[in-house]
Amino acid sequence: MSNTPVTRLPNRQATPITDALPGWTAVEGDPSMTTWIEYTADDGSMISGWWEATPGTWHAQYESWEFIHLMEGAAIITPDGGEPMEVGPGDAFVIEKDFVGTWEITAPIVKHFAIKLK
Repeated sequence: MSNTPVTRLPNRQATPITDALPGWTAVEGDPSMTTWIEYTADDGSMISGWWEATPGTWHAQYESWEFIHLMEGAAIITPDGGEPMEVGPGDAFVIEKDFVGTWEITAPIVKHFAIKLK
């Protein structure tokens, strides 16, 4: 942790997590994901880093709010019982806490994320 008020996120230098995230289940295709947590707040209230995923569909259950900036790739995000939203490179968006639905990854994804844990 830095003593400065600004922390630059390294480019995927943390130990990668290659297991599916808690609450994420592959439901179509053979998708994979890799997560790099590059920043954790001193009080444990948030994390930030990088996430990559290959094409396929995941069913996801979110326990926390997440801000996403999609750097590469494309996906169709569909809340259970809701309308799909297509996202692509350059898009920035928020997934609300308690979201339940699918991420259909149509082109390999690279994203920055910030997750509010508490």
